Amino acid sequence: MNRLLLGSALLLAAVSSAFAAEVPTAAPARPAVTAGPKLVEPHLHIARSNVAGHARVAITFDACMGEADERIVSTLVNERIPATIFVTARWLKRNPKALAVFLQNPDLFELENHGEKHIPAIDKPVLVYGIASAGSPDAVREEVEGGAAAMVASGIPAPHWFRGSTAKYDLSAIGQIRAMGYRIAGYSVNGDGGSLLGAAVTEKRISSAKDGDVVISHINQPTHAAGEGVARALVDLKAKGTEFVRLQDVADTGDDKTTD
Repeated sequence: MNRLLLGSALLLAAVSSAFAAEVPTAAPARPAVTAGPKLVEPHLHIARSNVAGHARVAITFDACMGEADERIVSTLVNERIPATIFVTARWLKRNPKALAVFLQNPDLFELENHGEKHIPAIDKPVLVYGIASAGSPDAVREEVEGGAAAMVASGIPAPHWFRGSTAKYDLSAIGQIRAMGYRIAGYSVNGDGGSLLGAAVTEKRISSAKDGDVVISHINQPTHAAGEGVARALVDLKAKGTEFVRLQDVADTGDDKTTD
C-alpha cells in the first residue's frame, strides 16, 4: 500500500513538472513608452506677383557647415540673382572668403540665422534624422542666440529670421523663438533633398517653382551633385522671367504660427 501511494505521488509530481514546462512564464514588465513631441515642418509662401509669365520666387539656402559651394555662389553673383542665406556659426568660421562675397553684394544677399551648432530647435529630447535636438528651452535659446552673436561678430547685420537645423520644430519651441523676435523660415519647395539628390532631379524640382514659392537648398556641399542642379535651375528660372526676391523684400505667410 505504501509502495502504491509513493508511486502515485511520484507520477503526479512528474506530470505537474511537465505541464509547468509547457506554460510560458509571464514576460517581464516593459517600461512605459513615452511619445515624443509633435514635430512640424512649417511651410512658407511669399506674396505672389499674380502676373502671368512673371513668377515671384524666394530662393533660400542653408549653410550648415562644411565649405561654400562656388558653383552656386558664382551663379548667384554672375546672374545677379538675390537670395537669402541661412548661416551657422560653424559655417562662418570656415568660410571667410564666401562671407566676404556676400557682404560685398548687399543688394543680392540677405544673411539670416541658422543657429550656432546646427542643432534642431526642439525643446524636448528627440532625434531628427539622427541629430540630437537641443532638448530644453535653455538649449534652444543658446542655439538661436549663439548663431546671432556669431553673425554680428562677423560683421553681419542682426538677423530677423531663423531656420533651425532639419527645419523641424515642436510648437512650444516655435512660440519661444517667436517671442525672441524672430520670424521662422519654412519653405514650400524642397529643392535638393538636403543636398542628397542628383543634379537632374534637383534642377527639375527647383525649376518647377511657382509664383509665391519659397525654395530651400544647400550652399555648403561643393562635392555633391545637387549643387550642379541648383546652379542650372537658377539659370532656368531666370530664363523664364522669374522675379527673384529675398525674404526681407516681400510679405509672407507661414503656417504653425511661425510668422504671425
